[in-house]
Amino acid sequence: MTKQYLASGCVAVAAAALMVAAVVAVVDVPVAGQSQVTPKPTIAKASVPKPAEPAKAGSKTAWGEPDLQGVWTSDAALGIPRERPEKFGNRAMLTDEEFADAHKSDEQRRTAGENAVGAFRNDGAWKTRSYRQTSLVIEPEDGHTPAFTEHALTRTATRDRGSFGEGPFRDPEDFTLYDRCITRGIVGSIMPVPYGNGHRIVQSPGVVAISYEMVHDTRVIYTDGRPHVPSTIRQYLGDSRGHWEGTTLVIETTNFTDRTSIGGGNGNGLRHSADMKMTERISRVDADELRYEVHVDDPKTYVKPFTISLPLTSPPGYVLLPYECHEGNYMLKNSLSAERAEDKALEEDTKKGIIRKRKSVQQNLDAGARPVPGRTNPDDQE
Repeated sequence: MTKQYLASGCVAVAAAALMVAAVVAVVDVPVAGQSQVTPKPTIAKASVPKPAEPAKAGSKTAWGEPDLQGVWTSDAALGIPRERPEKFGNRAMLTDEEFADAHKSDEQRRTAGENAVGAFRNDGAWKTRSYRQTSLVIEPEDGHTPAFTEHALTRTATRDRGSFGEGPFRDPEDFTLYDRCITRGIVGSIMPVPYGNGHRIVQSPGVVAISYEMVHDTRVIYTDGRPHVPSTIRQYLGDSRGHWEGTTLVIETTNFTDRTSIGGGNGNGLRHSADMKMTERISRVDADELRYEVHVDDPKTYVKPFTISLPLTSPPGYVLLPYECHEGNYMLKNSLSAERAEDKALEEDTKKGIIRKRKSVQQNLDAGARPVPGRTNPDDQE
């Protein structure tokens, strides 16, 4: 896809361009008979409105509800593994020494992002805080997503990995909904990935809306006590209803389809069942930080429920930018056409008596078509 540069990397450039446009140089022009003295330019100061002060923890809206509004990023959770590394066992927090190492890695990530060249510039540069969490999964105690049920494994298909897998790709249904610019699902939209981790929360009496930067989904969550829609109505993002428990927004979502996933980044992975129930809890812990938790209960897919917890921060200058997904999605067409070309090449080789295996889709290249260190291209091993 050709839209990575729209995620976070252009913020500083865009801001600088606006400042330049706002500054007007005013010079005196000499008239006939005057000495040709080089005039000194006078710079008119730009009038730049100050950004609104962020709400503080415990702040309320004008109508009395806890204020969660703002533009947030899950870049804050970069570097925290989803699954807890075995070396930590059931330990949920880093020691002081481990935290110091994590902070050093975060600084290196931020510096690399700020100095990167190309479409992925600034990715990781918005991670302005370090955390002691040893994993994003906090329940069960071991910090691991529970195993799939035997029934769930019968639903395994090429679409689970889509363009990140080896196919075969026969039609668009063999790709993830993310590949197809449809949705990343709720969990896939909040989990930290290399870019596009922005979220905007706005509120009005009786309703909260959450917008996601990548694939630009927006959820409308009613908090006025109305019931869920009938069970016959199914949606990719389900049907959400919210209520307040103190300063925490609790969102209960049902009425899902069985066409999205919560298994991997960007909503890739084995799909959940239509009976899944999801409970989210969002609290403001500081002026520029939220704590987000999501509890997943789907007995048809996972052997037990589990909970993911991550920070969302709002660094100064962070904004959501447009994410035109379909407009730049040449991947889908090119992947399918390449597969048909390989079908034809295999057929022609067979006619010539050449028997070979199908060429690898991934060829051990990363998203930038660069070889993955330490791996070899399987096509070179024939």
